Amino acid sequence: MKAFMDKDFLLSTETSKKLYHEYAETMPIVDYHCHINPQEIAEDRKFENITQVWLGGDHYKWRQMRSNGVDEYYITGGASDREKFQKWAETLGKAIGNPLYHWSHLELQRYFGYTGYLNGDTAEEVWNLCNKKLQEDDMSVRNIIRKSNVKLICTTDDPVDDLKWHKVLAEDDSFEVKVLPAWRPDKAMNLEKPEYPEYMKKLSEVSGVKIAEFADLKEALLKRMEFFAQMGCSVSDHALEYVMYAPAAEEKVDEILKKRLNGESISREEEMIFKTAFMQFVGKEYHKKNWVMQIHYGCKRDNNAFMYEQLGPDTGYDCINNYAPSAQTADFLNSLIASNELPKTILYSLNPNDNEAIGTILGCFQGTEAAGKIQQGSAWWFNDHKTGMIAQMTSLANLGLLANFVGMLTDSRSFLSYTRHEYFRRILCELIGGWVENGEYPADYKTLKEIVCGISYNNAVDYFGFDL
Repeated sequence: MKAFMDKDFLLSTETSKKLYHEYAETMPIVDYHCHINPQEIAEDRKFENITQVWLGGDHYKWRQMRSNGVDEYYITGGASDREKFQKWAETLGKAIGNPLYHWSHLELQRYFGYTGYLNGDTAEEVWNLCNKKLQEDDMSVRNIIRKSNVKLICTTDDPVDDLKWHKVLAEDDSFEVKVLPAWRPDKAMNLEKPEYPEYMKKLSEVSGVKIAEFADLKEALLKRMEFFAQMGCSVSDHALEYVMYAPAAEEKVDEILKKRLNGESISREEEMIFKTAFMQFVGKEYHKKNWVMQIHYGCKRDNNAFMYEQLGPDTGYDCINNYAPSAQTADFLNSLIASNELPKTILYSLNPNDNEAIGTILGCFQGTEAAGKIQQGSAWWFNDHKTGMIAQMTSLANLGLLANFVGMLTDSRSFLSYTRHEYFRRILCELIGGWVENGEYPADYKTLKEIVCGISYNNAVDYFGFDL
């Protein structure tokens, strides 16, 4: 029996161990998509206790606690941090086979030196150990990033954001890790939302453009994109229910936008027409600016209306949306490439059933701007576990070129989540090592090193064009 999460955790062959320990393990990290707060980096926050680090905003953990019958009082309610930690520890002990069990223990090992296991009985010991460690200077936010070997971080930022904290970080020579904004214009696109007219007023104010029709909205977005570009942004991200394609004349798009600005409701068809026009516009602008377009789709959000009213979005009530037609994804990309204005694009679907469809779409739209110009993103959200990662990379290998894959990202709000890169790299090396051991690929370690180091770090640096 193997020891619990030892140095060869998830590595079962000599080849996989060699690939991980000699190549992947020491590669730096480029975190090109996450949700951490740049203010906390700028101010070099120190956390008071492990609950603040682990449970604040982590809806992955919240869902598991609810599945364990834990009262909301101990999850997002008014319970003390110690009480919340106890309930999480009791839940984690039952999370056999869940990636949260692996992630949590990797974080305990790497950042706190704890090699035991956390459950209800060990909670007091772990609580005291972690909280003592968190008071040390090397556990401030910046030092956590440094000890994780992170070279660059892209946060997620709204077009109306003043990017104040990015400016502070850019002017701070004492912190060597690059922290760049990433453009996330969902609120400017989601005109079906009740708050949309009010958001348009904010966008008008910060851009200096009075928005009355679609041409005005495009002008306002262009001004904000220029500002983001000046702050080092070269990455965009979109959260879509699915990639739609419902083209229409701009007059029709104007009509739809004016209805919403007047407070009127719109039909589902009108929503799709507007969002298609919006995505086509920004996609072409990304091509001009050499920005990367990331599209996350296949999520049905805010399913529990009762809890949404109490807690709002991003609190653990989202699920996989089965309706994600590959034909419309292909048609949308085709509408951009028809005029040679298709940017580098990464597609992520929350539905693992889309892996093969995405794999076939990629091959239709590749170009010379980058090796793997159109990418399938890493296994996302409900799929970023061992089974999901293996399925995504195996599908990509079957239908494309796995060696050009841009690899892992944290997509997290926690500063301890960089161990997810380690988890991913171990799974990657086990997968490739298995193919070598089985005689499906030669023991050509020169090429294997290029592949493993590429997927771990180098491919992302080259693909995004980061200056590191």
